[in-house]
Amino acid sequence: MNEDDVRILAREAVYQGHFRVDRYRLQHRRYDGGWTEELTREVFERGHAVGVLPYDPQRDEVVLIEQFRVGALAADWPTWQLEVVAGIIDPGETAEAVARRESLEEAGLTLLELTPITAFLLSQGAVSETMRLFCGRVDAVGAGGIHGLEHEGEDIKVVVVPYAELPGLLAANKVTNATGLVALQWLLLNRDALRARWAG
Repeated sequence: MNEDDVRILAREAVYQGHFRVDRYRLQHRRYDGGWTEELTREVFERGHAVGVLPYDPQRDEVVLIEQFRVGALAADWPTWQLEVVAGIIDPGETAEAVARRESLEEAGLTLLELTPITAFLLSQGAVSETMRLFCGRVDAVGAGGIHGLEHEGEDIKVVVVPYAELPGLLAANKVTNATGLVALQWLLLNRDALRARWAG
């Protein structure tokens, strides 16, 4: 199946606020070769995002952030989420530039090097947002404090975690968002190779 197997009959913006919701009327080809009846679906449009897991290979520490999340509140999950640094790509901006900008804004850290982890859809059933995920080499000496842009309502706490504590952190379900889970699981699998590459 590909894009030729979808017929978009109509698309309209039904809400425009901080984010946008579009309503689609469409049909798509069935696995038996026929077409579905007309379907109506809403899609949440919030742009495309970049996430970065700051990692200090010398100190063997990761830098996470913790902040209030209204989606977690609405889901009745822990409202202050332990996360990786992340932000939305602005028009004309590269994913790497977003990673560097957000690391400074949200954690007060300068990225010394970047390596890609993966890219994925965050909630493919109803959200168009994609996530480009990186691991960023940092010097975590002195990392901590409260960061974020006041005019964006950000109040972000920096949390430094030794690598040795990551398995316990994950086992205790202290990270309950997809981006953080993907990044930390990736580091558990790739940490030795990454340290060898970033040695010195």
